[in-house]
Amino acid sequence: MTTTFTHEFNTPVFTGKTSFPTGLFINGQFVGGADGTTIDVVNPTNGKVVTKIAEGTSKDVDTAVVAAQKAFDTTWGLETAGAERGKLLNKMADLMEAAADELAAIEALDNGKTFWWAKNVDVTASIACIRYYAGWADKNHGQVIETDENKLAYTRHEPIGVVGQIIPWNFPLLMMSWKLGPALATGNCVVLKPSEFTPLTALRMCSIIKETGFPPGVVNVIVGYGQTVGQAISEHPHIEKVAFTGSTLVGRKIMEAAAKTNLKNVTLELGGKSPNIIFNDADLDTAVGWSVHGIFWNHGQACCAGSRIFVQSGIYDKFLAAFTERTKALKVGDPFAADSYQGPQVSQIQYDRIMGYIESGKKDGATVHTGGERHGTEGYFIQPTIFTNTKPTMKIVQEEIFGPVGVVIKFEDEEDVIKQANDTMYGLAAAVFSQDINRALRTAHKLKAGTAWVNCANTLNPQVPFGGFKQSGIGRELGEYALLNYTAVKAVHVNLGHKM
Repeated sequence: MTTTFTHEFNTPVFTGKTSFPTGLFINGQFVGGADGTTIDVVNPTNGKVVTKIAEGTSKDVDTAVVAAQKAFDTTWGLETAGAERGKLLNKMADLMEAAADELAAIEALDNGKTFWWAKNVDVTASIACIRYYAGWADKNHGQVIETDENKLAYTRHEPIGVVGQIIPWNFPLLMMSWKLGPALATGNCVVLKPSEFTPLTALRMCSIIKETGFPPGVVNVIVGYGQTVGQAISEHPHIEKVAFTGSTLVGRKIMEAAAKTNLKNVTLELGGKSPNIIFNDADLDTAVGWSVHGIFWNHGQACCAGSRIFVQSGIYDKFLAAFTERTKALKVGDPFAADSYQGPQVSQIQYDRIMGYIESGKKDGATVHTGGERHGTEGYFIQPTIFTNTKPTMKIVQEEIFGPVGVVIKFEDEEDVIKQANDTMYGLAAAVFSQDINRALRTAHKLKAGTAWVNCANTLNPQVPFGGFKQSGIGRELGEYALLNYTAVKAVHVNLGHKM
């Protein structure tokens, strides 16, 4: 048995209604979980339950895998031409575009991000991602390889089969699009687990997927907890590949589970502690504006957040003053208010975790330059926070906080800052601000990070790969590189007459 979530939005930025089933999505149908249990979905602005949704279990994952395998063998996979897969992806993007305001409102309600950011960044980028991979659906091909005149040798890029995907709560719709786009374009079938904290846009997308006309079983969505559904996906003997975005700790567990079972292919996009380096010759306004975006975008709940801000001594005071002024001007409040920049953190758990890091910084002797406290009296709001006078060994300098908390660190020279920037187990992203392009590129090349921004921060495009060095992950999302995650290369040797 499944229920329907219905909600009326009457806000300054959006007025409308949403209504969609809240069951698991298996084999093209909404169904109740095998155990009949539910999960509460909480509004982070006030901590109140918005709705209840069906809770998935390992038994539901088994059912979804069977449906996905059947779809792969009979109606998808090698049975559907790439051009047809591309048409369906483009149709899905059209339907997402038609529902853009509704999807943004659901993201704001469920996640706490502002409606403006949800609509103009998350939803827009999600649609662009699906369209990008629609274009790849009939272009990811192998090559003929010259050997000798007696042989024809060529390669095929074949879909892997049933793939598992586990996405986080910070960008629910966007991460779903990053995962589905390349997987479906290359002919795979999917069993996807959204976060139990932010499942609503994924469930709304299931109705769009069904309306698009994907064959039943091609996309299956199981909402559940990590220790049940996530673990079942990681261990399942008939899932041949798993993609995960989330913490480094959980990424290790997924790799371990894959290694202990069927050695499934694993790609991981994990945590970060990204350095943001500002040299004396940087344009101050540019550096300040992008640094604010770099750390406070999405309430600091971004794996690529520029949370370690290194400023050269010659402009340190000027930068700190301007950065502080811009930070204090950020409006924290209702996600549906037109002037809100930052809404609440996603959950009580995340709120407590961030506040714990803030208390750790205070206890360790760092200076709270601004912020450092709760905002308001209800919900999970935290003031944008800047620490100064830190030491390299402090937790707030070394560990990923995943909230609106940055540290500003003074440095003297290029060699020193590169050493400090690379002094972390992470290597996801970095930013460099300088008007000397030689210095900027030299520094960017020496940073151990999968993405290096020059005179900007946290800008992503579906055409450009994204992923980490070191303990920030394995493999790449986005761009042509992501197609490698979802194809198996087969070499075919054809004898043209050679006799033994």
